[in-house]
Amino acid sequence: MSRQPSPLDFPESPLSRAFEQPLFLGLFLPVQSGGWSPSALPRSTTWTFDYNRQLTLRAEALGFDLVFALAEWLGKGGYGGDIRYHDESLDAFITQAALASVTERILLISTLHVLYGPWHPLHLAKFGATLDHISKGRWGLNLVTGHRHREHRRFGQAPIEHDQRYRQADEFIRVVQELWHSPDNLDFSGDHYKLEEAYVSVKPSFGRPVLVNATGSPAGIDFAARHSDIVFTTSPGSAEIENALQKLPEHLQRIKHAAHGYGRQVRTLINPLVICRDSDAEAWEVHAAITAAGDPGALEGHAREASDAHAWRGHQPAERYVGGNIQLVGSPETVVRDIIRLKEAGIDGLQLSFFDFAPDLEQFGERVLPLLRQAGLRR
Repeated sequence: MSRQPSPLDFPESPLSRAFEQPLFLGLFLPVQSGGWSPSALPRSTTWTFDYNRQLTLRAEALGFDLVFALAEWLGKGGYGGDIRYHDESLDAFITQAALASVTERILLISTLHVLYGPWHPLHLAKFGATLDHISKGRWGLNLVTGHRHREHRRFGQAPIEHDQRYRQADEFIRVVQELWHSPDNLDFSGDHYKLEEAYVSVKPSFGRPVLVNATGSPAGIDFAARHSDIVFTTSPGSAEIENALQKLPEHLQRIKHAAHGYGRQVRTLINPLVICRDSDAEAWEVHAAITAAGDPGALEGHAREASDAHAWRGHQPAERYVGGNIQLVGSPETVVRDIIRLKEAGIDGLQLSFFDFAPDLEQFGERVLPLLRQAGLRR
């Protein structure tokens, strides 16, 4: 199959416009109960669509470039614990479709496990082209192969070996892209998928929808280098900023070098959880309060889900009480200083999360964004 055009081949595409920013900004929507922090400390954060719509509209008004939603398949009670962490959740694919009708500029990224259940490339090609039409080129796919054996079994499937998942997903997304591009019926017979006289209309507005992959393994990095516009990465060290900054440059260079090997360029995105207050001391007091109210039962439930993903292997369990791939804690000036350091380490974008989303997002817009503009990281 030949190379297909991407949104970056079109200067007027929403993705091209987002990448004009020196540092693009995203919001990691809390479409699941407990957000990103298994802590019982009181807060406003909730999983409901109305709350996530409010956050998305506010992020768009503040000039954010994208919003991103998680997908998980858990049993009753979610991860458990006293707070029943992630017991309630919205589907990311449908949530972003609904948000497309109430937004105008912001990119909308859905997470989808393409190897679970009866998904076929023709399904996704048609659904994705429809969402691309509704959103005017703003919808994107975070393609996930599925890293938890229990999730595979919830669909009545045997777990698929880690690298084999990426080989199957490679065939899947190559077929999807061919369907988005082909002006004629498509016949295809591969190792995993077969199509006869398959065709999709409407065609995507800018070559294809935005493609994202969240990965850290060699097989995942190779997959992302071949297909993705954005690689969502974690810190290969811990969530603590100094540790992350030591290990990120080599990790990010590995990702970008892999893309260059295929004649492509990718942007890297990381998820900081931001705790910003008037002073560093106040921010760390909030961090301590979140941790003190952490729910150990929820962490134990998370461990029972037994992922084979590589991305979180350097993280300490207690860091999960606060959440985030990394944690930015301090005054507005301290937070901006650390964001500048992340940019210097090779990060192209931030997908932000917060403990108390609505007020913390508002404070970020009022106190941190102006400083990012002064630093030349936002226009």
